[in-house]
Amino acid sequence: MARSTRRPEVKCVLHTHTRAGMAVSAMECGLLPLSQTSIRFVGHIGYHDYEGPAVELEERERLVRNLGACGAMIMRNHGLLTCGATIQQAFNTMYQLELSCRSQVDAMAARTELTLPGENVLAHTAHMYQPGTRRPYGVLEWPAMLRLLDAEETRSGFPSYKH
Repeated sequence: MARSTRRPEVKCVLHTHTRAGMAVSAMECGLLPLSQTSIRFVGHIGYHDYEGPAVELEERERLVRNLGACGAMIMRNHGLLTCGATIQQAFNTMYQLELSCRSQVDAMAARTELTLPGENVLAHTAHMYQPGTRRPYGVLEWPAMLRLLDAEETRSGFPSYKH
């Protein structure tokens, strides 16, 4: 995505094609507020309709417009996109979005009735996860993620990632 004057605070953009992310991107319902993790995105996630492989320069402005002020976007029939002021923030948002998609695919695969919290709970919970209401996301999680990566690389025999 081209650097945008609409979101000068954004320094990192992540885009994935995971199984769960692509599955939810193909669901008409989009991301459902099925868990605390996914509720954080209520009213704070953009959607971009599929236009084919994202190679047309004109699509950039539509991507930015559809993202709006959100830190996350589901690219319909494609995948997931997150952004943030830091790598840590963008990564944490992607981690939470991916976890939300996995949970939704798992819950829907159970083929049972799903419950959703009431609108007042959804609005309050989503607000509690927005910037300025709590600590910046990724600050505490990032060092732990790097330690997990180091431990995994040590177990696998691959050279350790140096940060």
